Amino acid sequence: MSEKQLSGGCACGAVRYETAAEPVIVAHCHCRDCQRASGAAMSTVFAVPRAAFRCKGPTSTYATPGDSGNPVVRHFCADCGSPLFSDVSVLPDLQFVRAASLDDPAAVSPTMHIYCDSAQPWGKPLDDLPHFAKMPS
Repeated sequence: MSEKQLSGGCACGAVRYETAAEPVIVAHCHCRDCQRASGAAMSTVFAVPRAAFRCKGPTSTYATPGDSGNPVVRHFCADCGSPLFSDVSVLPDLQFVRAASLDDPAAVSPTMHIYCDSAQPWGKPLDDLPHFAKMPS
């Protein structure tokens, strides 16, 4: 895969981020935390190497326990509330980013559905992408 620049930020412009790294994961996540954070049936996320991710502007955070019991720290704009990215402590070398926060959300293409055991009956995935009950290993 060739490198491409991905950039995005919050709705009000107070927070901006960028990475030149190719995503190593692009998924529709149906976990309850993503549902609550997005107000929707799922969130589309991608992960890039943390070392290649740069963020400008302050974020507020909220931590919830992941499947492992370790924290997942969600970053959002303190001014407009836009959800932006997450730190997943069991995957410390990856930065998980909300695809909808990209300047061009079409720049990434999901390859799977994760946490399908939490998918809402009114929001079940209907496409041909692979489905996983939790996070694949």
